[in-house]
This record gives sequence, C-alpha cells and structure tokens, in this order.
Amino acid sequence: ASASDAGRIVEILSNWNVVRMMRLVPHPYTEELARDWIASHVVEREAGTAHRFAVEDEGGVVGTCDVDEIAGGVGDLGYWFDEAVWGRGYATEAASAVVDFSFGSLGLSKLTSGHVSDNPVSGRVLDRLGFERTGEARIWSMPRACEIVQIKYALQKEAWRSRAG
Repeated sequence: ASASDAGRIVEILSNWNVVRMMRLVPHPYTEELARDWIASHVVEREAGTAHRFAVEDEGGVVGTCDVDEIAGGVGDLGYWFDEAVWGRGYATEAASAVVDFSFGSLGLSKLTSGHVSDNPVSGRVLDRLGFERTGEARIWSMPRACEIVQIKYALQKEAWRSRAG
C-alpha cells in the first residue's frame, strides 16, 4: 500500500464487521494511523521482520495480506479484506501467494496464523492452504476491548513443499 491508499484503508477498517475480526487494530481507525502503518512497511521490510502486500482489484485496494513477526525462521500470516469482497476467493489467493513467498523467497521454515473463534471462514482459508490447528489462546482484542479466543494454526515448510509438489 502507498500513502495514497490511506483513505481507502480507513474506509475498510471503519467497518465493524471487518475490524472486529482483528486483534491489533484500534477502533475507530484514523487516516493518521493508516499513514503511520503504511510508512512502517519499508522499515519492517528492511529489518526483515515483516512483508506486507496490498491486494487490489480494478477499483483499488480491497485488503492486505502479510507475513510479520518474522524471527528465527518463523513468521505469522495475516490478512484482512473489505466486506464487499468477502467470499470471492481473495483471501485464499493472496494468502497462498504470501505462503509461497514466505517459504520460497524468504526461506522461512514455519508459518503460524490464527483467527478469532467467531470467524470460522478465516479458518477454512487456512485449512485450504494446509495449515493445521495447534490449539487455542485467550488474547486481547484491541477493537473489541476484551479478551477473545483465538484459534491457532501452523504450517511447516515440509508440509507446504509436499502439497506444492
């Protein structure tokens, strides 16, 4: 995403149905927060701690997919999308590309991910990509301002390689 996408990102993250599924996004979300978040991408990429990708269609940004919290050969896969494009396969397609990038270009050995317990659709995306459920954790949700149950997943590089052929 570029600085010019800040307004669109605020629009998407102002939708409660989207932001309530996330753990670290303040609500309400502001253009200043969006600009700061976009500006942090270069620093994170250069440090090797995160790679974030805007997902676009003919109308512009519809969401993001990323691998972050990279350390010791492990990264965490995440994604969010405009409610208007839910159910169109964007999450599966983008996440699949980021998984390939993470294991291929970055050489990671393992990816983790998770979703809030009341978002099983996100879990089905992870299932399709070969992630295996590893458990549950109670975590703080910034937008909900309470603890939530997160379903945790992991994908080992070897399992990805055998699926990829």
